[in-house]
Amino acid sequence: MPDRDPPMALGPIDFSTHVLSLASSAMIALGKMPAPDGEQLPLDLEAARHLIDVLGMLEHKTRGNLEESETKLLQSLIYDLRVAFVDANAR
Repeated sequence: MPDRDPPMALGPIDFSTHVLSLASSAMIALGKMPAPDGEQLPLDLEAARHLIDVLGMLEHKTRGNLEESETKLLQSLIYDLRVAFVDANAR
C-alpha cells in the first residue's frame, strides 16, 4: 500500500464558515480568486449564479434566526458577489 498522508482533521463547522466556503467557491467561479491549488480556473457564470442563489436562499430561510454578525456577513457576501457577477457578466 502506498504511503499516504494521514487524513487532515477538519475543524468544526459553523454557519459563518459554511457561507464563507460557498462564497469562496462563487469567487473562484467568477475568476476573482484562484482555486485552492492555486490554479486560475475558467469563468463559470452558471456555477457562480447558482452559489449566489444558494446564499440568497439561506438569507431568506434563516431571517430572524441568525446572530447579528452572521446576518451582516451573509448580506455583505451576497452584495459583493452580486456586484462581482454583474462585473464578470459585462466582460
